[in-house]
Amino acid sequence: MILTVTLNLALDVTYQVPGVDWDGVNRVSAVHRRAGGKGVNVARVLAALGHDVLVTGLAGGPTGRAVEADLRAAGLPAALHPIAGDSRTTLTVSDLPASGTTPPAEPTASGDPRPAPTGEPGSDGEPGSAGAAGEARTALFNEPGPEVTADELAGFLRHFESLLDAADAVVLSGSLPRGVPADTYAALAAVAAGKGVPAIVDADGDPLRHAPKGRPAIVKPNAEELARAVPGGSPAEGAQALRGQGAQAVVVSMGAEGLLAVTGEGTFRARMPYTVRGNPTGAGDSLVAGLALGLVEAEPWPARLRRAAALGAAAVATPVAGDFDPDVYADIHPQIIIT
Repeated sequence: MILTVTLNLALDVTYQVPGVDWDGVNRVSAVHRRAGGKGVNVARVLAALGHDVLVTGLAGGPTGRAVEADLRAAGLPAALHPIAGDSRTTLTVSDLPASGTTPPAEPTASGDPRPAPTGEPGSDGEPGSAGAAGEARTALFNEPGPEVTADELAGFLRHFESLLDAADAVVLSGSLPRGVPADTYAALAAVAAGKGVPAIVDADGDPLRHAPKGRPAIVKPNAEELARAVPGGSPAEGAQALRGQGAQAVVVSMGAEGLLAVTGEGTFRARMPYTVRGNPTGAGDSLVAGLALGLVEAEPWPARLRRAAALGAAAVATPVAGDFDPDVYADIHPQIIIT
C-alpha cells in the first residue's frame, strides 16, 4: 500500500473555456469539481493502475466535507485528520481542448529527438511555459489554505505514524497550510524512515530546502523549483547538492525535455520522443505516482524513469488533474530514451 499525504487538501474546480477572452466575459463549456491536492492526484493515478492506496491529510469545514464525499464517491480509501479551519478551493481555467499531441520531432544527427519546449505544471502551482504565442493556455488560482493549530498538527503526526504500519511507501507532496512549519515534510520522512518506509517528497520553496534532512528515498522538484532551492549551477549540480544534504535520490522534471535523475547508482536522463499538448496541471503528480510504483516494486532506475515520464506525458492529454490517457501512455512509453 502507498500512503499519500496532502496536508493542504483542496476542492479542485476546473473550468474549460475554449478561446478564453482573458480580458472579458467568458462562457464555461465544462466544469469539473473533485477532491484535489497533489497527494490526492497521485492516489488517483495509482488506483487507476490497480495499486492499493490510502489518502491522508488535514480536512476541515464545508470544503473538507465536500472533499471527503468526493473521495468516497471515487472509491479512494481515505483516513483524513480533522481540523477546525475550512479546507481550500483551487480554480483552474483552461482554454485547451481535451487532448492532443504534436507529431514526433525530427531527430538530430545523433538520433536524439528535440521536442518543442513546453511546461509540466503540477496541481500546486508547478510552473511551466505557456508555449509559443497563440497556443492555448491554462491559469491556476490556489487559495492559501486554513490555519492549522499546533495541537491539530501534533494530532496529525500521531495519526500519520499509526498509518505507517500498513504502508510500503509514502508520498509527501504539495504546499503546506498556514501554521505548519516548513520542515514538516522532513520530519514526516524521518518518521517514515525510522519505520523502514521509504518516502518521496514533492515540494517547493522552504519545504523542499528542508526535505533532504529527513533522508527521503526520492526528492522530486521540477527545474524551476530546484533552481529556487539551490540557486546557481546546472540542474545536475542542484540535484547533487540535495543528495549531499541527505536525499537518497533526486529526480528533476523538465517538461518536454524529460527527466534528470541523480541517484546512488548513477545519473540518468529520460528524453521524450515528442511533445504532448493539453492541460499540464497534475502532470507532475502522475510522474510521482510512477516513481512511487517503481520504488515499491524495486524497479531499476531506467524502467522507473520510463514509466514515470510516460505517465506525466499521458496526464497532459487529459483535462483534469489526477487522470491520464492510457492510449498516450501506451504509445509514448516504449519510445522514451534512457541514457
